Amino acid sequence: MRLGSSTAVPRGKLTADQLRSGLDYDPATGIFRWRETRPKVVVGAVAGTLQHSYWMIHFRGVDYHAHRLAWLYMRGRWPDGDIDHRNGNRLDNRIDNLREATRSQNNANTRLPRHNTSGFKGVSYYRQTGRWMAYIRHEGRRYYLGMFTTAGEAAAAYDAAAIRLKGEFARTNSMIQSEAA
Repeated sequence: MRLGSSTAVPRGKLTADQLRSGLDYDPATGIFRWRETRPKVVVGAVAGTLQHSYWMIHFRGVDYHAHRLAWLYMRGRWPDGDIDHRNGNRLDNRIDNLREATRSQNNANTRLPRHNTSGFKGVSYYRQTGRWMAYIRHEGRRYYLGMFTTAGEAAAAYDAAAIRLKGEFARTNSMIQSEAA
């Protein structure tokens, strides 16, 4: 079972009632606490550890993403697809910050990659023309949005396309800039 996979949950094996019998969940903070005594576990202690940028909880012999457990705990069922963190913070497992998403929608709500050199999502410098190119990825395809004189103009083109194509899941450059401030 891969940790990073959204399908890592053995559906049908852990029920909401089983989860609730062993863990307490605070929807306002997104924190799970132990309800049952086990070796090396104190009742009331925070459950889980940080692994690969996600909060993981080892429960009854299986590693689970805390955000998926939060969904099961509050909704009484496993999510159908991915769970997206609205604010992009993978450690913020408050139920109000979680929503069901397709893989494409979840990918739309990503932060600016560390290796990005333009400072904008969907924007790159095109040396041959000395201009800025805007592009967007949507449902497995890459769409060319045009060439622009400034990176800011290209970013605005990306933002408009992101809002049109990705709707509420769009993480635009203007959002990224305001988060950085």
